[in-house]
Amino acid sequence: MTIQPVRPERFHVYDTTLRDGAQQEGLRLTVGDKLHIAGLLDDLGVTFIEGGWPGANPNDTAFFQAARSELSLKNSQLVAFGATRKVGGRAADDPLVAALRDAGTDYICLVAKSHDKHVTHALRTTLDENLEMVRDTVSHLVSEGKHVFVDAEHFFNGYLDNPAYSLEVVRVAAEAGAEVIVLCDTNGGMLPSWMGDIVSAAAQIGADIGIHCHNDTGCAVANTLAAVDAGAMHVQGTINGYGERTGNADLTTVIGNLQLKYGWPLVPEHSLADMTRIAHSIAEIANQAPAARQPYVGHSTFAHKAGLHASAIRVDSNLYQHIDPLLVGNDMRMLISDMSGRANVQIKGEQLGFDLSERELAARITNVIKDREAGGYSYEAADASFELLLRDELGQLDKPFQVDSWRVHTELSGDNETDSEATVKLTTGGQTHRYLGEGNGPVDALNSALSAALAPTHPQVSGYELTDYRVRILDSSLGTDAIVRVLIDMTDDSHTWTTVGVGTNVIEASWEALADGYLFGLVKGYGRVAA
Repeated sequence: MTIQPVRPERFHVYDTTLRDGAQQEGLRLTVGDKLHIAGLLDDLGVTFIEGGWPGANPNDTAFFQAARSELSLKNSQLVAFGATRKVGGRAADDPLVAALRDAGTDYICLVAKSHDKHVTHALRTTLDENLEMVRDTVSHLVSEGKHVFVDAEHFFNGYLDNPAYSLEVVRVAAEAGAEVIVLCDTNGGMLPSWMGDIVSAAAQIGADIGIHCHNDTGCAVANTLAAVDAGAMHVQGTINGYGERTGNADLTTVIGNLQLKYGWPLVPEHSLADMTRIAHSIAEIANQAPAARQPYVGHSTFAHKAGLHASAIRVDSNLYQHIDPLLVGNDMRMLISDMSGRANVQIKGEQLGFDLSERELAARITNVIKDREAGGYSYEAADASFELLLRDELGQLDKPFQVDSWRVHTELSGDNETDSEATVKLTTGGQTHRYLGEGNGPVDALNSALSAALAPTHPQVSGYELTDYRVRILDSSLGTDAIVRVLIDMTDDSHTWTTVGVGTNVIEASWEALADGYLFGLVKGYGRVAA
């Protein structure tokens, strides 16, 4: 039995991917990127999208200008981020406050100092002046018709050092008209068991309280949930946990937990069912590799390898899964390896459209796989090679070509430039031909020769492209006699597939993976013949 907390009457999901998330090392977003991501966040259905800091960052200023004409939000509100006025000035005269007024948004989020040491050491002003900066800036923007949130920066560290002052910042912001005061674990050093009393103390002031957590202890999501349990009605975070240092609370996990575990309807069901696609699309725009084991939306999140798991899942898929993956737009994957049992192979075969219900057949194929895995093959990531193996064992592999021989030659010229040349002899369409290929290295040369050899009878292979190539030495203790495993990814723009090859040298292993890549594409009918 579980006890679900009662959802507050008003609850905000506030995304700061475009501002705080963009501060991640190696992540840079153009104005076009930000517009595209904002559209995806709107599709997900978050309450607020923080667009950046107009006036302080030219790229963010340009984003808000473009958003007026190019961004049409259906579910979300755009928020401009900024800071309280400068020390000794007036909010009405501050140019950065003016940039917030002119950003074209109804909502503004202000960052304010709430740690006494940051006031005296960073701002180099008095505690009273900092309170006046908060009061003046919030009241001015409210008088201009803006809805104002206040991010209380370093609130938790400030509370531990001087609780009275940190709470006074919250009180002053609320009295000046701030609709939500967001408690920020800016250093990311909090633990879930510490959150409750501090958040509850802030909530006793009578203001609506939000939470903004960084992940430096690995607890950003847990701290966010602990704050919600203590009364926070506004959660801030980023898609995929992007952010500086170790990142921010991952909103995909926060939303998944609150909607599927707490039972709170935060985003429409159809949007939740699209969350995996949205998370991966944002990763693609941000040029960041998706985290395979990311909760809810990771590629490996519902992947099963152990035979014991597969046997149970075959009876009831929920026995080793905490939710139905389809609820978040993900899917269960059955991994094939030397740890696999018959049930793994049967489930994986069914997913690929093969009937492996006969126990003896499934057991025989399982043994073949285990023998090949013992020899160095790995089918976890090589679904295409696994399907070719299945088709072969079932007598359903009709090979459109037969390789008779191949060779490759690499020569180093006097000017230290390397030239590789490959020859492939194969039979296809009832005829045997020998083809030559040149390339930047032996694998590229083999790829060129094989593509040229197949093109006359199978012109669709001209659209096949090798997109990734990975080599692993399986027993480094053997030195140059070690077994080598190669994984190759190929695409025809509409499909992507992976094959594996194993050999006593990297060229032999590469050739097997490469030839299987072309074989799989042709067997599946991938690629289009140019008109």
